[in-house]
Amino acid sequence: MKKSAPVSGSSGFTSGYPTGADARGAVKAAVADAKADGKKVLIDFGANWCGNCKAADRVFATSGVGALLDASYHVVKVDIGSQDSSAFDLLRDYCSGEGAYKMPVLVVLDGNGKVVTETHSTGNPELTETGLGAFLRKWA
Repeated sequence: MKKSAPVSGSSGFTSGYPTGADARGAVKAAVADAKADGKKVLIDFGANWCGNCKAADRVFATSGVGALLDASYHVVKVDIGSQDSSAFDLLRDYCSGEGAYKMPVLVVLDGNGKVVTETHSTGNPELTETGLGAFLRKWA
């Protein structure tokens, strides 16, 4: 099992996507935490080989965007690049299975596990500090 490199902060953000992880269990735990503390859950579906996912990780790891994550989100990273069917089943729970998924697919859940927004249908924000920062502030 590949481990992701931790980044300091309370959101739980890590660079990269852990392979072989219990993503469904991680989402369930994050939703429980969000219900308790009023934050949202950010599920980041992507792949370790995906250039856009790496670009998003670099932005999430910056101090400004990292502070937004820490203040408002519990982050769960889900590897859909290894063709793990359970990861795709989880993705389809939150996004229509129609068409190809443009990674990363970002899903925001409230403390009850309800989808607030997802980028499969809306399109990804610009993968910059300004773009991802605005996205995170909008849905926090």
